[in-house]
Amino acid sequence: MAELIALNNICKIYNPGENEVRALDGVSLVIDENEFVAIIGQSGSGKSTLMNMLGCLDIPTSGVYMLHGQDVSHMTDDELSDVRNKEIGFIFQGFNLIQNLTALENVELPLIYRRVGRRERMKLSLEALRKVGLENRLHHKPSEMSGGQQQRVAIARAIAQAPPVILADEPTGNLDSGSTKEIMEILKGLHQDGRTVILITHDNEIAGQAKRVIKIKDGKISEDIIKDTTDIGAE
Repeated sequence: MAELIALNNICKIYNPGENEVRALDGVSLVIDENEFVAIIGQSGSGKSTLMNMLGCLDIPTSGVYMLHGQDVSHMTDDELSDVRNKEIGFIFQGFNLIQNLTALENVELPLIYRRVGRRERMKLSLEALRKVGLENRLHHKPSEMSGGQQQRVAIARAIAQAPPVILADEPTGNLDSGSTKEIMEILKGLHQDGRTVILITHDNEIAGQAKRVIKIKDGKISEDIIKDTTDIGAE
């Protein structure tokens, strides 16, 4: 598999000086194309800061981040925005849906920002909603859907333009056990379709469903475990 993400000695320091906080402290990490990776850590471990780096939502204080062979470590906000649009589909714990838009309109919205033509936009949005089993909920607004259905709309929005990386931040954090299982099955299916899936979680059971588990503690990687594929098939 080809290298997709490479972090080299990444540090993120807040309040430099006497009271500095090293949210990330010398993190080096390689993620290949079509991996399914869980990054796990407790509150304050640095996992959210690491997610912001991987998602090009922030830049490091020092170190190098290569994404698809491109150095994104020192990009401007506008340049980072372009990279996010092309490379990364985000799924958040809070769904981040616009309440007065339908499921279809929520999925279409990022495609409008990317200047995708109307016909192509409709085709991509319908395809994405079918993939997550919501073809019968196209015209429902978030308030008319369950939490699990809303998260499936959020996943459809993330995958509509087929970004190579899916970055899911606590995607099951607000869901019941049945909806959690549904969302994890969709994420596994996206991985099987060839996407790189990076899952940020504090839940050992959720993390255990990924092929690779990276544990972060005090801003450093404390463990990086690649599971035997036969074990995963048996789960």
